[in-house]
Amino acid sequence: MDTSACLKKLNEELSLRKYSPQTKKTYFSVVERFIASSLEPRQFLLDYTQKSRSSIRGVYFALKFYCENVLEQRFDERIPLAKNKEKLPIVLSREEINSMINATLNPKHRLLITVLYYTGVRLSEIINLQWRDIDLDRNIIHLKTTKGSKERIIFLHPKIKEFMLYFEDRMDTVFTSTIGKKYNKRTVQLIVRNAAKKAGIKKKVTPHTLRHSFATHLLESGANIRSIQQLLGHKDLKTTQIYTHVANNDLTKLADLL
Repeated sequence: MDTSACLKKLNEELSLRKYSPQTKKTYFSVVERFIASSLEPRQFLLDYTQKSRSSIRGVYFALKFYCENVLEQRFDERIPLAKNKEKLPIVLSREEINSMINATLNPKHRLLITVLYYTGVRLSEIINLQWRDIDLDRNIIHLKTTKGSKERIIFLHPKIKEFMLYFEDRMDTVFTSTIGKKYNKRTVQLIVRNAAKKAGIKKKVTPHTLRHSFATHLLESGANIRSIQQLLGHKDLKTTQIYTHVANNDLTKLADLL
């Protein structure tokens, strides 16, 4: 099978399994480099030993998918996968969140930051949010474009409803530019970064930082961790449990003992 035929089948197999555009892009990049290298899978992987853990894992799974689903060959490599180094998430205080919102004068940008924090949605989810997904009567948001294609329902916070009043024409995609073009990930990242800068926050703030803050603040306020898991759309409870390491409830109690 020549290269073009291999890539065509790779695209078909990824599409049939509903892989995300980002994953497809990553797999294509790895497979193209692998084919051009003429190396065996193990040797190709060894070239990435100086890269990050996530890079090695990404290359491994791309090769595994390619060999098994495109070439229809067994992938017998048993290279130990480097475990992701667990880093505690950066969390903003409620005061810092409010400072970001207040420092943002553009109504659409202010709504964006408000939705990111008061829903805890992912970056990929907010750029695909539709006005029709927001139910003002039932006070819920129905997320339909989600990671793993698993729809979920989250609450609609009063703060979001408050900022929605600035927009009378609520049709189609929520976050679009003045010319009607949907925000991309880079646009959202820049809006969040600029808001943090205007608020004088020195921490590295990304859209995911607001998601981390959402989950941590809920946990600190006494929310059940399984409820938080459902709101975040985590498949595994262990993913949600990382917030128990950054919530300061118990830490504050310990400090009070001194």
